[in-house]
Amino acid sequence: MSAGPPPSGGEADAHWLRRTVELSRSCPPSNTAFSVGCVVVAADGTVLGEGYSRREDPHDHAEEVALREVDADDPRLNGATLYSSLEPCSSRSSRPLPCAALILDTPIPRVVFAWREPALFVDCDGAERLRTAGRTVVERPGLAGGVREVNAHLLG
Repeated sequence: MSAGPPPSGGEADAHWLRRTVELSRSCPPSNTAFSVGCVVVAADGTVLGEGYSRREDPHDHAEEVALREVDADDPRLNGATLYSSLEPCSSRSSRPLPCAALILDTPIPRVVFAWREPALFVDCDGAERLRTAGRTVVERPGLAGGVREVNAHLLG
């Protein structure tokens, strides 16, 4: 996998969130789901996994695709950051576990996202669930413009 700046906030977070937006542009179009990108980055800046919505299956969410690429026993997960263009979902009808729960099944301590999920399809509280479970959650709304642009067809 590739590498980039170590996750440390500031410009490094912006770099990785721009990558998630780039990935989201590869999503097959949908009128019933957001286009989302996700990257899991080790503390040294190594990409452990990345994905985007509907990459392999029409019901795939970006976070689950990225997490499928990561060895669950990889010790680097203990210091990794998961970047998602959209707040990780807290409920979904297409799979048994929402993305917030999938993240909580890993030791990933930090989650950064650009855009809080609007209540278009579900009422999402993924950020709150992750925080309540002790994970560090960083919202970077100043970088949400690209995410909204990719999903403009849903926003009317």
